[in-house]
Amino acid sequence: MIIAKVTSKGQITLPRKVRDKLGVNPGEVVGFEERNGLIYIQKTIQKSPFDKWVGRLKHLEGEKSDDLVKELRGY
Repeated sequence: MIIAKVTSKGQITLPRKVRDKLGVNPGEVVGFEERNGLIYIQKTIQKSPFDKWVGRLKHLEGEKSDDLVKELRGY
C-alpha cells in the first residue's frame, strides 16, 4: 500500500509512483470519485474554452487569410 500524510490544511502530496501511474504533472488536476464506499482518484482532462471552436472554419481550408479579409472588407 502507498501512503501519504495529510497536512493541517487537508493537503497531501501524491507519491511519485502514483503520479507516474496516473501520468500527472505539476499544475494538472486530479479528480476524486466515490463508488461503493471506495474513493478513486483519476487524472482529469481539462477542456480549453477554445475547444468548442475547433473545426468551425474547416470550410475555409486552403483559402488565403488575406483574400478572406479583402472579401469581408468589400474590396
